[in-house]
Amino acid sequence: MRILVANDDGYLAPGLAALADRMRSLGEVFVIAPESNHSGASNSLTLTRPLSVREASNGFFYVNGTPTDCVHIAMTGLLQQRPDLVVSGINNGQNMGDDTIYSGTVAAAMEGYLFGVPAIAFSQVEKGHAHLDAAAQVAAEFVMRFIRDPLPSPILLNVNIPNRPLSDLRGLRVTRLGKRHQSEPVIRATDPHGSPIYWIGPAGVAKDAGPGTDFHAVENGYVSITPLQIDLTHCGQIEVVEQWLQRGSR
Repeated sequence: MRILVANDDGYLAPGLAALADRMRSLGEVFVIAPESNHSGASNSLTLTRPLSVREASNGFFYVNGTPTDCVHIAMTGLLQQRPDLVVSGINNGQNMGDDTIYSGTVAAAMEGYLFGVPAIAFSQVEKGHAHLDAAAQVAAEFVMRFIRDPLPSPILLNVNIPNRPLSDLRGLRVTRLGKRHQSEPVIRATDPHGSPIYWIGPAGVAKDAGPGTDFHAVENGYVSITPLQIDLTHCGQIEVVEQWLQRGSR
């Protein structure tokens, strides 16, 4: 089993080390991650400059680019053989609901998925790495289950793990993405030269967090597993837009 491991928190992140360590017991592991934290980078590719790849003392490779850059470079230039699985994480903080659109963790997994490789993104719900060993064990058991009984390919899974000891986790739940309220306003400040600067405000609180959602699962102590897809087509509006165009041509 060849496993490509990536993240968005950077190659020095504790979550990446914990995930890579557990994956080594399951197969041949190649680790590639951004040089610095790229949380919120989504699926961005660096197209305006060349990228460099370096090897750290622990054997991890790091790139002066985004999470998507990392997986793209690995898949198209660094690896001699395509991996059997791409795993991303373990992110320092949740990627649920609308967060998945912005998530670099999910984006790294998604890049593998776009190349036809099964991919899984792992995140801890709360920041701070509390009970990281438990989250890494959950990830290892999940991947082991996938190896024993693979899902039909391609598959892209978003897994969020509550920050709890293993004994306090209540099991696994397959969920849909919930939805947040709109983000909080930007935080305005002034730089040393007197010019206005803006910090992006916190994410909005959960709006749709009922039974069946990722928010509801983790709140009740379950590991949330959400299958994702890439097709953004709003099929329900195709006919509406066609009729709208026809009205305008009369």
